[in-house]
Amino acid sequence: MKIAVLDDYQRVARSLADWDSLDAAEIRVFTEPFADADEVVRALAGFDVIVAMRERTRFPAEVLAGLTGLRLLVSTGPVNAAIDVAAARELGVVVCGTGYVAHPTAELTWALILAAARNIPAEVRSVREGGWQVGLGVGLRGKTLGLLGLGRLGSEVARIGQAFGMDTIAWSQNLTADRAAERGVTAVSRDALFQRADVLSVHLVLSARTRGLVGAAELAMMKPTAILVNTSRGPIVDEQALVEALRQKTIGSAAIDVYDTEPAAADHPLRTLENAVVTPHIGYVTRELYEIFYRDAVEDIAAFRSGQPIRVMR
Repeated sequence: MKIAVLDDYQRVARSLADWDSLDAAEIRVFTEPFADADEVVRALAGFDVIVAMRERTRFPAEVLAGLTGLRLLVSTGPVNAAIDVAAARELGVVVCGTGYVAHPTAELTWALILAAARNIPAEVRSVREGGWQVGLGVGLRGKTLGLLGLGRLGSEVARIGQAFGMDTIAWSQNLTADRAAERGVTAVSRDALFQRADVLSVHLVLSARTRGLVGAAELAMMKPTAILVNTSRGPIVDEQALVEALRQKTIGSAAIDVYDTEPAAADHPLRTLENAVVTPHIGYVTRELYEIFYRDAVEDIAAFRSGQPIRVMR
């Protein structure tokens, strides 16, 4: 059995699970992203099993059709929007997931909020360059935290905001006042969310109805001091509209972990804007979660080899 482990950017996959338990398996680890779909097919031809790290590599129907030897596709996490599961099933490819926990992304969300509010990147840069204080931060107590989405992750971010003494409000298409109140959050209208939030944090699943949900009109409604945070999916926020809003100081700043295309281009404007705090999609990138991912991936492969696949995506 030939196994490909993809997109191991940190080169840690082999150290975080017992791959040797897969006796007689030939394992190759890929540490760089593929340029395009054609390269995916060329590089992975002949592999029986592929282990994909989240949505870093896409597997649409045409790519799956080109991987004629593929029998098992394991995705870290329980779902993966970058895999055409129905097409895989038609081609006889079993798709399995792994366990997942949301709190690493909630923790990074707060790291980004604090970094933007207290101007930490600029202050760190000044100290490293021999300087000292260069800006004036803002406190969070008494400010309004707006949650665009109040599911598992949004609720966790809200709880931490409440611990900071923030007023928490939320909106999503299906959010009810009672459900929000159960979490100590006030449900508001869509416009009120953008107008009132001092910090607006995005916590929605990317879908046809959420793609581009935060555009120029929504950014224009926000306070000129507001911080926009996105640790969900890049296309939920209109990227060009966000860049323009930051350039024009329509909003105060943005803290961004996700992008339309990943890895983000070397000349991406968000990389250079002084009022943007940017990280390379590391919301889930913790040792503890990676251990879950790779341990479960090995279990998935072993179960598949025994003829009893587990955690099969439907």
